[in-house]
Amino acid sequence: MGKKRQDQRKPEQGNSKKIESLTGIIETLRGKDGCPWDRKQTPKTMSLYLIEEMFELVEAIESGTPDEVCEELGDVLFQIMFLVSIYNEKGHFSINDAVSGIHEKMIRRHPHVFGEVDSDNVDDIKKRWHEIKMKEKSHAVKESILDSVPSGLPALMRAYRVSSQVGRAGFDWDDIHGVIKKVDEEWGELKSELGKGDKESISMELGDVFFTLVNVARFAGLHPETALKDSTAKFEKRYRHLEKCVAVNRKTVDTTSREKLDQLWGKAKKET
Repeated sequence: MGKKRQDQRKPEQGNSKKIESLTGIIETLRGKDGCPWDRKQTPKTMSLYLIEEMFELVEAIESGTPDEVCEELGDVLFQIMFLVSIYNEKGHFSINDAVSGIHEKMIRRHPHVFGEVDSDNVDDIKKRWHEIKMKEKSHAVKESILDSVPSGLPALMRAYRVSSQVGRAGFDWDDIHGVIKKVDEEWGELKSELGKGDKESISMELGDVFFTLVNVARFAGLHPETALKDSTAKFEKRYRHLEKCVAVNRKTVDTTSREKLDQLWGKAKKET
């Protein structure tokens, strides 16, 4: 029997003073004598600002600077509270409703922590999480397991989510070697289409290569978004180094010979 935790407390009815103060600021901004810009905002417009702030938060996290992370977290929190305020104005829900909902959901989805289930296996925990999630009311009416994958995700992230979902359902390769074999197959098809010059077909085959490589990452236990981001950052660092080396001779990349650029690029790879 699992050890049932004793900290399944109900969320506090009142928000902290700072949260209450922030709620008051937002209400003032959207009030009669508030800010015209804030008053005209809708959930749709605010969702765009939330996405923008989330990217800034991710950038701060990657910078490794706690002060920047703290500031960006505050900006994200403001966007969330602003959205809550808009819905609360229309009588839909309050911040307490949102907190209560996630409080209950997290306890429900962690029976190995708060319930009577024993498990330290990460794969088992992920599988049980998915099973519990699919039984919940918001997912019960889905016609496909893929309905739970947001259509608005960036393409690389959505490809990873889609492939993970179908893989969890049993529609998958046996191992990473099968995926790599598929990469070779898709790469051959892409090269064939490149020789024909049909852009629509080339685009489709290129997408197939990307999608299969996403599955290589999944089988390797990596997230393709992270892998590509790190690779891009590495390239950017080396290119900036190259630019500095070129500038020493009072030149730019486009006025430097290919031979010299290759030489400097090799140097950049060693020094960065």
